[in-house]
Amino acid sequence: MLIGRYNADPMSLSPGTKLGPYEIQSALGAGGMGEVYRARDTRLDRTVAVKILPAHLSEQPESKERFDREARAISSLSHPHVCHLYDVGQQDGISYLVMEYLEGETLADRLRKGPLPLEQVLKCGAEICDGLEKAHRSGVVHRDLKPGNIMLTKSGAKLMDFGLAKPVSAEKPPSSGLTQTLATPNHPLTAEGTVVGTFQYMSPEQVEGKDADARSDIFSLGAVLYEMITGKRAFEGKTTASTVAAILAAQPPPISTLQPTSPPALDRVVKACLAKDPDDRWQNAGDLASELRWIADAASQAGVAGSSAIPARRRWLGWAALVLVAAGGLAAGLFLRAPEKKPALRVAINVPAGSHLALDKQAVLSPSGELIVMVLADAEGKSRLWLRRLDQDTAQPLSGTDGAMQPFWSPDSRFVGFFTFENKLKKIAVGDGTVETICDVVTLAFYGGTWNRDGVIVFSWGRKGLYRVSSSGGTPAKIPVEGDYRWPSFLPDGRHLLVLSNSVGAGIFAIALEGGPGQSVLPQDNSPARYVDPGYILFARRGNLLAQPFDLRSLQTTGSAVTVAASAEPGAFSFSATRGGLLLHMQASKTQLTWVDRDGNRLSTVGEPGYLSSPYLSPDGKYAMAAVTDHQQQTQKLWLFDFHRGTANPFTFGPGNDAWPVWSPDGQQVAFCSMRENGQEDVFLKPVSGGGGEQPLLMQKGDKEPDKWSPDGRFLLFDYRARQGEGYDIWVLPMFGDHKPFPFIQGKGNDAWAIFSPDGKWVAYSSDESGQTGIYVVPFPGPGGKWQVSKAGGAQAFWPRGKELFYVSIDFQMIGVEFEAQGNNFLVGKSRRLFEGQSVSSSLGQNPDGSASVDVNGDGTRWLIALPVDERNASPLILTTNWMAELKK
Repeated sequence: MLIGRYNADPMSLSPGTKLGPYEIQSALGAGGMGEVYRARDTRLDRTVAVKILPAHLSEQPESKERFDREARAISSLSHPHVCHLYDVGQQDGISYLVMEYLEGETLADRLRKGPLPLEQVLKCGAEICDGLEKAHRSGVVHRDLKPGNIMLTKSGAKLMDFGLAKPVSAEKPPSSGLTQTLATPNHPLTAEGTVVGTFQYMSPEQVEGKDADARSDIFSLGAVLYEMITGKRAFEGKTTASTVAAILAAQPPPISTLQPTSPPALDRVVKACLAKDPDDRWQNAGDLASELRWIADAASQAGVAGSSAIPARRRWLGWAALVLVAAGGLAAGLFLRAPEKKPALRVAINVPAGSHLALDKQAVLSPSGELIVMVLADAEGKSRLWLRRLDQDTAQPLSGTDGAMQPFWSPDSRFVGFFTFENKLKKIAVGDGTVETICDVVTLAFYGGTWNRDGVIVFSWGRKGLYRVSSSGGTPAKIPVEGDYRWPSFLPDGRHLLVLSNSVGAGIFAIALEGGPGQSVLPQDNSPARYVDPGYILFARRGNLLAQPFDLRSLQTTGSAVTVAASAEPGAFSFSATRGGLLLHMQASKTQLTWVDRDGNRLSTVGEPGYLSSPYLSPDGKYAMAAVTDHQQQTQKLWLFDFHRGTANPFTFGPGNDAWPVWSPDGQQVAFCSMRENGQEDVFLKPVSGGGGEQPLLMQKGDKEPDKWSPDGRFLLFDYRARQGEGYDIWVLPMFGDHKPFPFIQGKGNDAWAIFSPDGKWVAYSSDESGQTGIYVVPFPGPGGKWQVSKAGGAQAFWPRGKELFYVSIDFQMIGVEFEAQGNNFLVGKSRRLFEGQSVSSSLGQNPDGSASVDVNGDGTRWLIALPVDERNASPLILTTNWMAELKK
């Protein structure tokens, strides 16, 4: 929490002091009865704000009660526009609160530069209202709302300082404030006594010492809005007495006299906030937020000011309908009652400026059809959940969801479930932003979650199978099914699910929640499927999104499939639909192989744009092998890119998907994985020249994926699992003698992505043995020690020549680690993040299996990455109203 300016009173804690795990770094400021410090959480290595009640005040019962009251007030408020409380504690007679550290400036500091632009006033005002509404619904009245207690950050406005907050049901107001700002020429006077708050922003009832409720906060907010618009305080006098008199009896000059260009509706809104009688004010912050957002939209339309005589909610819906019709007819699906008589209408849904769809381009409609949850990444590739209401034109970030992926909705649209890079399954309440952990999960290889009306969540736990867990939390239980099923989706009865088989050609199945054999629904299709009322399943095929009638009793399709959207992404998050006729899908997006240096600067491109991923460089750096997806044929094949000739040609052919090409040290052969006819992953060998065709290399029962050839060409590392549902182990295939494979690394979880060091003496690999996926190094062929390279988890390693090893972190950032190998000892040195400040990092985790769509050249100076052709809008979201009209064509 970054506090504004404070008096330079002596602070009681010096840098280096520790309060529990929190190490004080510097003073941020002192209030009347509290001190705030910048500190470091030594456990999580993050910056926090620590607020203390000094020892001499801890001995005073009233002061201690106020401090505890602030902790209770903030702890009940988890909201994007309220400063978060992380922890509370007491040490050596000092009580302390640990809060979110906010980068930005207080509104008070900003106002010293003058009034804010109208657009910012309306946006920040609505955000403050949202935070207040959360507090009021939680039974908390702030009672000291003022510019100094509002922080302006990159993610929006944040409410701070609940030191004067009280429960609505409190019998009488406390006598003074805990965190009142000391009086200075630049800050409004705050007095201690029976009247609490900051005089210039107090409501009349507060000035008179009466009980305050939510409407008192609305009065204070009106004073704040007035100052934001005009740059002048609504109530100000030369003395405290004259200020109090103005609050009780005077009206501030109309906003229009100070800002003639401001909308008249805004003048009326603020005037209603500042009504002397609480009954004449806005009665709740939610309605006020809707009014401000309506004015914002109206102001964007030339000559439209609106009328405050119309109730805010109804007027907002009417105006939203007009806006959406003008934007392309979206309101036809949202507001008209007979969509079956109207054509399907489509409109693009843009993402906020400075962000882009992350990872698997995940965006999902709520069952109610009112909300979209998206996984968006910022310019540095850091992702979180964002929420977009369809009656608004912007999305808002959801605090506490950093590193979120694969979101899915509860049936009542009140919660969003999601996985995290910290190996957690969590949920967030859309209404108040509360985040809770449902359960721990061991691997980052997730393949979708789904939630039924009985509070059961089913998710695909990578290669471990399908699991169920209560939405209120607990230990996941494995569902006994025969087969490797992924991307589950509940059918309306809550007892059956649609799943996608990971076996070749197996297609879409229906299974029971209790387990047992699956029932084939659509053989050969390799897209996840979703059921939507009344009676259809949606799935992707050959680059199009299709709908097909489905009988819930027989669990079978009953008619022909009809295309409802063309050029659609085939992934699990590429489409969702509602009973009300809304369909959200993504247009297929192209990538291009791009050379990037260590700082993220783009150097040049390779070949033409296409549906490319996973480049693998040849040992001499003259060629690359990449996976190319053919949406029409629903296959993935390997292509050979010749840098010298500038050509790109297919390298593998035939049925099934081909992946994971591994170059021989001389660059003459490539081993690769393919799922052909037998439903398992096998390894084949093919000359780069194409002569002689491909030859089977590893065909025993089970799944095999090649990893890396040893520099001397004698060994091939590969991942192996004997049965579906088990974890992978790392095996070695001798490329001489009897060619009999033998195990190298076997653990309880998944061990995979093994690579040789350039001298062949070490192997780096990924393992989730600790409960979190990490990168380890062991000697080859062993025995010897084991060293962990990744500090906070890692998914895939790269090892070019030199003294640096690279890996992709669990949040898909490229990390370089210095090392030194001394005999049988491996010394891990300093690490640094590559592509610092560049958005290319967000492309490292685009593959569905979590692998990196990148490779490094031999000396570690350049990276070949499959980057979106237009990363800011690489896969635009398309919202269709009344999509079922397409079925009647």
